[in-house]
Amino acid sequence: MTIENFDWQAREAELNAAKAAPEIETIEPADDYTDAATVPVDSAEAIRAWNAPEADRRAPILPGWVLSRSGLAAELTRFGKLMAYRCSYHAVRLPVYGLRLAAWSPVGTARVVGAVWRWASDAEGRPIRSDAVTAHDYAAYQGLVRLRDRHVRFRGALTATAALGLTGAGLYVGLGTPDPVAWTALGSTVAALGLAGKPADKPLVTRAVVKAKLRPLTAPMVEKALSRIGIAALSAMSKGGEGVHFPDPITRDGAGWRAVIDLPAGTTAVEVIDKRDKLAAALARPLGCVWPEGQSEVHPGRLALWVGDTDLAEAKAVTWPLARSGTVDLFAPFPLGVDPRGQAVTGELMFTNWLVGSIPGMGKTFLVKLPVLAAGLDARAEVQVFELKGTGDLAFAEQYATRYASGADDDEIEAALIALRDLRNECKKRARIIKDLPKDLCPENKVTPELASRKGLGLHPLVVAIDECQELFSHPEFGKEAAVLAEKIVKLGRALGVILILATQRPDKDSLPTGVSANVGTRACLRVMGQVENDMILGTSAYKNGIRATMFTKRDRGVFYLVGAADEPLIVKGAFVDGPKGEAIAARARALRIERGTLTGHAAGEVAATAAPAFNLLDDLNAVWPAGEANVWNLVLADRLAELRPGVYGQWADLADAAKTEALTAAVKPYGLSTKGVSRRLDGELTNRRGLAKADLDTSREGRSGGR
Repeated sequence: MTIENFDWQAREAELNAAKAAPEIETIEPADDYTDAATVPVDSAEAIRAWNAPEADRRAPILPGWVLSRSGLAAELTRFGKLMAYRCSYHAVRLPVYGLRLAAWSPVGTARVVGAVWRWASDAEGRPIRSDAVTAHDYAAYQGLVRLRDRHVRFRGALTATAALGLTGAGLYVGLGTPDPVAWTALGSTVAALGLAGKPADKPLVTRAVVKAKLRPLTAPMVEKALSRIGIAALSAMSKGGEGVHFPDPITRDGAGWRAVIDLPAGTTAVEVIDKRDKLAAALARPLGCVWPEGQSEVHPGRLALWVGDTDLAEAKAVTWPLARSGTVDLFAPFPLGVDPRGQAVTGELMFTNWLVGSIPGMGKTFLVKLPVLAAGLDARAEVQVFELKGTGDLAFAEQYATRYASGADDDEIEAALIALRDLRNECKKRARIIKDLPKDLCPENKVTPELASRKGLGLHPLVVAIDECQELFSHPEFGKEAAVLAEKIVKLGRALGVILILATQRPDKDSLPTGVSANVGTRACLRVMGQVENDMILGTSAYKNGIRATMFTKRDRGVFYLVGAADEPLIVKGAFVDGPKGEAIAARARALRIERGTLTGHAAGEVAATAAPAFNLLDDLNAVWPAGEANVWNLVLADRLAELRPGVYGQWADLADAAKTEALTAAVKPYGLSTKGVSRRLDGELTNRRGLAKADLDTSREGRSGGR
């Protein structure tokens, strides 16, 4: 019961009656006595004195699709295409319509002549004159006859004059005007007579578009549908139980209807979302038309239900607005696609990292194309792409990327690892540059559009995309180091203009480090099969809060949940860029860099110096091995390696002792080396840690046929 509906007078009467009642001696109930008297706990005075806070909610003056450029364009395009289709449909059938009119014209001629004759002969007065004769009212009859004679004389003369005029006009048009005019006049006359003779039960034209009679979404329809989806509290509504409430009117929202619903107490929006298929069946709508979403920021029982006119999965592919022309400023949003209502959805790249995930075949790589192409259309940005599936889905990026690799072999995976090492060093360099800049140039200690545009500073946007990143993070040799590097880059690179785009079709703890997934700001999840995968991509408790990419079906290719790009999670149908369009956009990106003078690296035909490292881990271990030591801890060797080659092993210096041990253990494993327990005395106490034996190292160096 709301406060507005509270019966204050009745409640105050109860309280006064309680005060006036005689005191009764209180008797302690027995242990098995459960029918205790109800004690009133409401205070009428306190409730009456409470001023409930109010929040003004103003309805929009214009519908959302009118204010959205893409929404308005979509409506105008839809209307224009519909009109063009109807015109073409009827133009083809004009001969049929003409034959119908010609066939009906004799009947129309007879009807017109008959109507004129009845009017000229005053036929409408005949019943009145008959009544006068029947009533033997001769005076009235004589008056009516005189009136008829006047009407007939006037109307007959007018009819004869009009007939002569029409005959003369017809002869003039037929004999004295050009043939096109004459035939047009004849056709118009026949058409007019044909319309006059058209049977009432036979339409002249056939329908070009047969409209489906979609019923508008109404409160009774929603209540009935909710009561049929198998949730006990909602099923009880049909038996007189607590019903649902509508805090807002059901309104038209884009190409569909939107209803905001407060579910019965104890029922959550997540329960309804789980029953989306049954809800669609109860509403008699295709599954792709029904999109229930929770509004947990209001309360867990608030449900926003949007029911579209058409199936989102069958909707036409969304054209990327930048497919033909335009550039991108990475400090501003770029287009991603549309929501189910047809409104444009944008994303950002600067100051955020991206994580994209789904099961195979749902459009993950097509989605990754959009931010990679957007980065290419900003001439300031440096782009590096590593496609670790090996199918060349992102091959268009070769035209402008400074680094590019495609393949699932160790060479390509190692190239991605080397890129992460360089990114980590780049973050350190940029941090020093920003620290040394004057405060008036860099007031917030992060990259600005002005700083990014200055070539000499080296603070341009640096975007690195790794598709199928599970191949890198689960690699037995490179995985642990890559996970440590990626986590540091995700945490620190955001404000420095360094952006990671990671995509995976296997979102689990082994393939996607939790330290990485927990710190990514923008997340896009297409169809996944379970709660764990859902929360790995969209964030902890996303599934619990009703943000469930598990509800997408096989037909929902290219449809994904987008979290982090707006205040609320969004369902988006991504723009579609096929191979030829991707190549054309990449050619524009290349031209932008040539014009700016920033085409370097792979796109310019340069070979990265780090592509084939001229060092060997076994030789480096031998070089840093403490003289006279038979066994050495891994953490000691890792520190010495970092000093020997900072560009290769420098990232190990930042690790904790346990992480250093694991990193070196993984690094030497491909060489056939294994660690063992090594004991040392520290402060008088014997300490055992993992380490390597010099004898094992010498043996591996002597027979290293498979060493890298």
